[in-house]
Amino acid sequence: MVRIAEIEAGTIAEALNLEIGTRVVRINGERVRDGIDLTFLLADTELEIEAVTLAGEPVVYEIERDPGEPLGIVPEPDTIRECANKCVFCFIDGNPEGARRTLWLRDDDFRLSFTYGSYVTLTNLGPKGLQRLVDQRISPLYVSVHATEPEVRERLLVNRRAGLIMDQLRFLLDGGLEVHTQVVLCPGWNDGTHLDRTIDDLWGLGHQVRSLSVVPVGLTRYNLGRPVRLLEEDEARAAIRQVDRARQRALEERGYGWCYAADEMYLIAGRPIPDASYYDDGALYENGVGAVRRFVDGFDEGLSRVPRMDGARLRLVTGRSMAPFLTERAPRLGERTGAQVDVVVVRNEYFGPTVTVAGLLGGRDILGALGEGRDGDVVLLPAEALNADGVFIDDLPLAELERALAPARVLAGTEVTEALRAHAPEAA
Repeated sequence: MVRIAEIEAGTIAEALNLEIGTRVVRINGERVRDGIDLTFLLADTELEIEAVTLAGEPVVYEIERDPGEPLGIVPEPDTIRECANKCVFCFIDGNPEGARRTLWLRDDDFRLSFTYGSYVTLTNLGPKGLQRLVDQRISPLYVSVHATEPEVRERLLVNRRAGLIMDQLRFLLDGGLEVHTQVVLCPGWNDGTHLDRTIDDLWGLGHQVRSLSVVPVGLTRYNLGRPVRLLEEDEARAAIRQVDRARQRALEERGYGWCYAADEMYLIAGRPIPDASYYDDGALYENGVGAVRRFVDGFDEGLSRVPRMDGARLRLVTGRSMAPFLTERAPRLGERTGAQVDVVVVRNEYFGPTVTVAGLLGGRDILGALGEGRDGDVVLLPAEALNADGVFIDDLPLAELERALAPARVLAGTEVTEALRAHAPEAA
């Protein structure tokens, strides 16, 4: 069942006097297990909704509506299905002691995969769960494969069910679903010939496997070498060569790249980031595939739209991964704006120096790198370093950082040019 969290104004639900907190149990005789079920079952125009009121009384609503007319029920968030694995590279094991509770949640939920594009392993789904995906057309799915050889995947995920992945994928594809796949590459575990095998196996499943992303393992100082280590430059270069061979085949046979090395793989290898054509439709930014190219191209394209900021000191906060790209562009930004442009490279003390992406910078580390703010300063933060509540990963609120840097003006934005356009007149 699902519980109603909100009733939208002017809708059928409001006209029926449905109450917040009412539990929806069945729709047209079908049990409602979660929000996905609710969405799926509410697609009909004729509905019989069995519910239980706040007072515990059963009630049935019979509804007829026009196609597309919203019912107006907003459900409470579903309880997240947690991971059944003990992956040797799990980033959660790299959390520092005392990290906020939500950072310890090991989610492995197909609903989040379908809704937000997060990757799942499928190890916590049996035959009924897989059949539900097919029945409800939960597609595309994003699946963490890591290795297709059963014994290799079982060793990586520390789960005996992990070896079923190829059978599970065949079942989903036979049911008409599409999947995006990924490999988190761990040297000595699933690289080399194992990666070649995984690429070939997934390619052989056909066009419904829409993509394969190869991502280097990320570790913090709390789980470095226990038991997985980071890729070295030559290993990253070898992986890129393997990806390139797969891409060449895909381009020749299917007309698009299919297999992609993550941005971080190129940074480790010391190789230039590919141009935009490498990434096809750019659907994998959230998996670290093409995000750097998108930033670089967006910066260059938007530079002409940035207003003058004469007299200001513009401070661009970033991690070590993006620092070379910002440093290269800082002189042109300074020439365009008339501002002094400083790139502030923040060392990650919260997770340790092996974590170099801007999105995992703690607020206190940022403060330590910036020092005191001064009048005329404009500090631009990476928006991905903040959650929806405006809090950094180390629990420092943005408002506290702003107070500490006053009278400097603090902005948060992934697009430098757009953030400056919005606030430059006040900052200049």
